[in-house]
Amino acid sequence: MTVSGTSAFAEARRQFHAGLLAGGVLGVNEKGVPSNADSSNRTSISYARAIADTLKVETVSERLAGQTSGGEFEQATANFLADTFPQLSMLRPGDWEIRKVSGRGAAAQASVFEQYAHLVDLDRAVKANPQLQAVLGNGYTIAPDIVISRGSVGDDFINRGGEIVDDTIGLHAPIRRRNNPDLRILHAVVSCKWTIRSDRAQNSRSEALNLIRNRKGRLPHIAVVTAEPLPSRIASVALGTGDIDCVYHFALPELLAAVDSEGHGDATESLHMMIEGKRLKDISDLPLDLAV
Repeated sequence: MTVSGTSAFAEARRQFHAGLLAGGVLGVNEKGVPSNADSSNRTSISYARAIADTLKVETVSERLAGQTSGGEFEQATANFLADTFPQLSMLRPGDWEIRKVSGRGAAAQASVFEQYAHLVDLDRAVKANPQLQAVLGNGYTIAPDIVISRGSVGDDFINRGGEIVDDTIGLHAPIRRRNNPDLRILHAVVSCKWTIRSDRAQNSRSEALNLIRNRKGRLPHIAVVTAEPLPSRIASVALGTGDIDCVYHFALPELLAAVDSEGHGDATESLHMMIEGKRLKDISDLPLDLAV
């Protein structure tokens, strides 16, 4: 099964996969093991190989180092969102910025955004107080993979169809530039996991909980994008509610066809349950969900 539409989003999806192929992130080595498969798990290899065949992986390449493939996957996902989300301006107008976060320094933290700006003062207080640091640790630090943010707007824009706001009301809403002249508003955080392994499966949940607990104001969308081929491992992140909005697979129709064709009852049931339960969607659904 493959996505063969002619729409702008279908083309962007093809370009997303083409970029992963061209960059060597998605490939098959000389032993026939795809780069997103667990080489010690036959089922993982089988599902990943079926996806690779459907996406027409013809190159033979060794797997990139973990951090390299992860970084390239993040960039490819950011590029896909930059190609698609702005086309939905009729649904979500605004001054949007989509970027992959580089590094883990101060500029990479969520504290550069309006809802989390107070974390700068908290970080300063924690560093100055060893006892406070012992209690809080680094649970307040948030360094996302991809962020989507919007700028505040002037009153002339808000009032362009008639006087909606004036100098007496709406004096604390961050969308008004007079109230928030410097900080962008965090609209969405996307965590990218090329694969999901048991020892780090909960990282995305921990990051999401930090976003939820430490915000002041509107909670941004929280999404996870993965290329993991095993439904059981996807389920470790996708199932449950209250932290992550949804998990998005880089090639869900192709994965679904691969799992269904193998006839593995538990895997098939788990995958369909996640899809029908609205816990797992395709990468092409993500920009549309972000427009809500």
